[in-house]
Amino acid sequence: MSASCASSSSFSSTLPFAIGRRFLSMETTLVVHAVGAPIGFALLTRLYQRKFAFTGPLQTAAIFLGIVVALDLVLVAPVFEKSFAMFASPLGTWIPFALIFLATYVTSVATARASSGGGQSAPA
Repeated sequence: MSASCASSSSFSSTLPFAIGRRFLSMETTLVVHAVGAPIGFALLTRLYQRKFAFTGPLQTAAIFLGIVVALDLVLVAPVFEKSFAMFASPLGTWIPFALIFLATYVTSVATARASSGGGQSAPA
């Protein structure tokens, strides 16, 4: 087991990790999470920006990431994991955090450009 897997072995108690761990190695489960979480947040961001768009791209990314971090700090780590060891894993926590922020920001910018015409001229 690699160092990143060993430091994140307590992840298996949360539902996505419990399901992933049942069928995949912990390392593969963490990679699926690191890829899937930003995709999910990009879709959520697109929906939010198209329906509401109350905040700009940077604010949206900060708020969405803040909610994720808060949930990890007050619910996932103490209640489900019964440990804060998950924060020692770059692949399990920090890389997904960065990718969620980036996906949310980029999707917000792209959605705002698309809704404002994106600088494209109409066909003649």
